[in-house]
Amino acid sequence: MPAEPTGAAAVTLLRGRPLVVLTGAGLSTDSGIPDYRGPGAPDRTPMTFQEFVSGPAARQRYWARSHLGWGRMRAAAPNAGHRALAELDPTLLITQNVDGLHELAGSRDVVALHGRIADVVCLGCRRVTTRTALQERLEEHNPGWTSAHADAAVRPDGDVDLDETVGFVVPACEECGGILKPDVVFFGENVPRERVERCYAAVDALGTDGTLLVAGSSLTVMSGLRFVRRAARNGTPVVIVNRGATRGDDLATCKVATGCSEFLAELASPTAVA
Repeated sequence: MPAEPTGAAAVTLLRGRPLVVLTGAGLSTDSGIPDYRGPGAPDRTPMTFQEFVSGPAARQRYWARSHLGWGRMRAAAPNAGHRALAELDPTLLITQNVDGLHELAGSRDVVALHGRIADVVCLGCRRVTTRTALQERLEEHNPGWTSAHADAAVRPDGDVDLDETVGFVVPACEECGGILKPDVVFFGENVPRERVERCYAAVDALGTDGTLLVAGSSLTVMSGLRFVRRAARNGTPVVIVNRGATRGDDLATCKVATGCSEFLAELASPTAVA
């Protein structure tokens, strides 16, 4: 499918119609958070859930990297694309991102499909605590770790590129002594059913009068692609805004190969083409 160079056709499909938005990592790159599959992105293999629970060494590796990455990710601020979506105020904003930037930008009805990196859950008692609190404990147990690895490159899921993690101390749950995990959906885990059903309901409600907008997602994983398939099956127009190819391009009514921030800012502008 050829890209729409100006985005005018996409704006026509989006302006003045009920709207559900699905966002991916490409939306947050302008906030300094790299993505996994964008043009020029290096090959990265995120830790799976099965690897995380396989033993203490895997968790040591995860938290040593994540401790450094979180210190940088939490400083990220919403960009023009996040702010534009908050202004557009879609019926539902579905995001595959775990950075919480949509909420910081003021978006109201948000389903974070994969959870939020700012929360931590105990796999034993299921108690949820803040990442900020855990970060303080990690600092106490590992003094000097941050300064010693200040040059490690940031990765998309809130950690960094770091091979040597021996000696990093991982604290346990203060309530039950269980294993602490970021409250996000790892590869190998399923998105909670209630989140999926809420998203399906919003997509179904669009019918042929509304539009599903995909912004900054390659749709490589089924967690996002299923909503594009659902919309296409329902006869709902689908607009995809992404610089690279996506797994849903053949289902799109219109594909715009441009950056998310500029397109969404144009869409939210009162002077946008109607």
